Amino acid sequence: MSDIEIKTTPFDARFPNTNQSKHCWQVYADYFKCINARGEEFAPCQDFKKAYQSLCPQDWVSKWDEQREEGTLPFKVTV
Repeated sequence: MSDIEIKTTPFDARFPNTNQSKHCWQVYADYFKCINARGEEFAPCQDFKKAYQSLCPQDWVSKWDEQREEGTLPFKVTV
């Protein structure tokens, strides 16, 4: 049997409370800002992606993806 390492998003002092909703949307926005500025292959961008995939409910991400594609996302994800 192979060893599986499960990791979660590390502590972020900007979001000390147990409710991680704001942290979720912040790392989602940070990911798209990062790939717009540096490209998808830039390693720190992948850290943001892993973080939002870990923190955010899939329903939220799907809705935000649709809104981003339509240009109706309620927060800015461009540099």
